[in-house]
Amino acid sequence: MRTKKELHRLVDALPRSEIAPAGRYLEYLRSLGDPLIRQLLAAPEDEKPLSKETAKALDEAKEQASLGQGRAWEAVRGELAGG
Repeated sequence: MRTKKELHRLVDALPRSEIAPAGRYLEYLRSLGDPLIRQLLAAPEDEKPLSKETAKALDEAKEQASLGQGRAWEAVRGELAGG
């Protein structure tokens, strides 16, 4: 079993290009300790088909995200609040 000290040493030895992916993976592992996250991950998928509008919006959002064209949370929150 590894100790935190050994893990710190491994992180320190990572190339710069691997720091972001390693951080995301460690955050993922940490989130598995959250009972709500575990429950959501274990939940069955919704079998109800998506409407054409929802499927189109989802495809557009995925494309924007892959191009780095996401929207700032503040803008989305403003829209949701009616402002």
